[in-house]
Amino acid sequence: MLTRVKSVYLFIREHGTVSTRAIAEEFGMTHRTVQRDLNILVHNGLISSPKRGKWKTTAKKVKIS
Repeated sequence: MLTRVKSVYLFIREHGTVSTRAIAEEFGMTHRTVQRDLNILVHNGLISSPKRGKWKTTAKKVKIS
């Protein structure tokens, strides 16, 4: 699961502002699964939602290994 959350984060970072639908289609996940992953990223301050259903990364520094 952690790998999936990391992949979602990297997808958002690479594409700028993306929709929940685009994430679900890209990874072949249900909207509920996407929302759970997004909640983890929001809780950790890595993404924010400037508009409902749209997501972008925050300025928080992240070390990706």
